[in-house]
Amino acid sequence: MSLEQKVMEDMKTAMRAKDEAGLRTLRAIKAAILIEKTSGNGSDAMSEADETKMLQKMAKQRRDSLEIFQQQNREDLAVKEREELEIIERFLPKQLSTEELQTELKAIIAQAGATSPADMGKVMGMASKQLAGKADGRAISENVKQLLAQGA
Repeated sequence: MSLEQKVMEDMKTAMRAKDEAGLRTLRAIKAAILIEKTSGNGSDAMSEADETKMLQKMAKQRRDSLEIFQQQNREDLAVKEREELEIIERFLPKQLSTEELQTELKAIIAQAGATSPADMGKVMGMASKQLAGKADGRAISENVKQLLAQGA
């Protein structure tokens, strides 16, 4: 079942349950899907990788907004972002834990032959491809920086 079909089914459920936060988020996902499909790439269907990338972008936007709202003590707005983030994350693949991420990154660093922080670009390129959808880019970057500083 495609992401669009899952979203439509969940929208029906949210409407029946009168779940405003769910409905708001699902409509945002549906709108993003429609925008992506009509963006002129020639294809009417989205690949699973494109769907994941779009959802990750939406989740990142919510996390960034949540961080800003918490800094500004705007709990009313932070609650909405938290609700939306939770719903978006249901459609994303399971994220790696910190321990799992570090284990994966150590293997990637060894595979790349990286030994110092100067090799970060090489490691990040490989890590971003291999861990796409499984971990946040910021978490990958921070962990790679930390592991390379330690000498992996």
